[in-house]
Amino acid sequence: MGKPIVAIVGRPNVGKSTLFNIFANSRISIVEDTPGVTRDRLYATAEWLDNEFMMVDTGGIEIMNADAIAVSIRQQAQIAIKEADVILFVCDARTGITGEDAEVAKMLRQSKKPIVLAINKADSPKQEMNIYEFYNLGIGEPIPVSAANHLGLGDLLDAVVAKFPDKNSLGDIEDEDEIKVALIGRPNVGKSSIFNTLVGEERSIVSNVAGTTRDAIDTPVVRDGQKFLFIDTAGMRRKAKIDEPIEKYSIMRSLRAVDRSDVVLMVFDAVEGVTEQDKKIVGYAHEAGKGIILVVNKWDLYEKDNTSTLRYTEMLRKELVFLQYAPVVFVSAVTKQRIHRLPEVISYVAEQNAMRISTSILNQVIEDAVAINPTPSDKGKRLKILYTTQVKIKPPTFVIFVNEPEIMHFSYQRYLENKLRESFGFEGTPIQMIIRGKNEDE
Repeated sequence: MGKPIVAIVGRPNVGKSTLFNIFANSRISIVEDTPGVTRDRLYATAEWLDNEFMMVDTGGIEIMNADAIAVSIRQQAQIAIKEADVILFVCDARTGITGEDAEVAKMLRQSKKPIVLAINKADSPKQEMNIYEFYNLGIGEPIPVSAANHLGLGDLLDAVVAKFPDKNSLGDIEDEDEIKVALIGRPNVGKSSIFNTLVGEERSIVSNVAGTTRDAIDTPVVRDGQKFLFIDTAGMRRKAKIDEPIEKYSIMRSLRAVDRSDVVLMVFDAVEGVTEQDKKIVGYAHEAGKGIILVVNKWDLYEKDNTSTLRYTEMLRKELVFLQYAPVVFVSAVTKQRIHRLPEVISYVAEQNAMRISTSILNQVIEDAVAINPTPSDKGKRLKILYTTQVKIKPPTFVIFVNEPEIMHFSYQRYLENKLRESFGFEGTPIQMIIRGKNEDE
């Protein structure tokens, strides 16, 4: 199952974006100081009580405003509501219920989606008393919060998480033997054509008009006894180029597809090369810990010589410095060149992403790595690696216990990662390394 989506909605100036930023920044996670790994502030991943979810910030809804921009914002919010699993409806305790609040509440009730009602700016006992009038919206129990003072946010998140879909519901039963594959990339790079070739039928509409595919489409396929679930997605395009409201929130579907997948096929246009938007798209998959394959499409249109594939691969490595581990496959959806290789590469990358290393072997590799290149020191103290263990797969995640975590330099951590890759492969998968002091709990 992908992460639940929470859409934050309400009229303008009630504090939606403030809440969004607080929740987005409260997540404790490994942060890579790596160029090219960027975040789009339309969405953010948050975590509460071991529940990961995706938040979507929407513009202020003005039901009664006929201005073109207001209409567009309203349409975008409606699409976000449609895609969301839970709606977080934010109102203002200081102003009380307005006509706009009532109209938004009516729209939300019609959506039939689970709704949590947050009454922001409840900074004083008097304002907390005023929240009872919000029962009149017919949404349910109002929860008083103050985004500015970080009050009541735990209760609010408790209520949001409580409305998430049941992970064990029938629709979420997963086949462990099935490899889920998401095709992602900018519009018109050929994702749907590749998808159609892989599944063996015209399952997605193919058009040379950018943005034809808007819904994620699931198709199960069996190749040489291996079960795949291919997920075609809407093309992602840079925010400045998004004119139609529906396209903006079709990105949500693509991000959900990434969350649901085991392996991501990041499709590039060979002629256009790597764009900043490509880096953002594949950066999301990288941060999500997915297996990644770089698929260079339209290779038949690229002017080639004997060294073209080598030079193009070097260019990709330079542009996508955080994806040195990802295999590169050159294909043509038109001529079907090398597309038959993709299922084999997908299976291999999925296997690497789910690889588990025994603790004894792991510690021997780390010990050998330290013998070759001793650990760094600082102010007379030398870093000692006490113990290493793998705590998770998908992606492979390792906890390294040390005497002084602050001495572990990023460059030495990268050195250890490279040694793990030399020893075990891990091709196509990110590796996460967590450094802990000797007295910290595993």
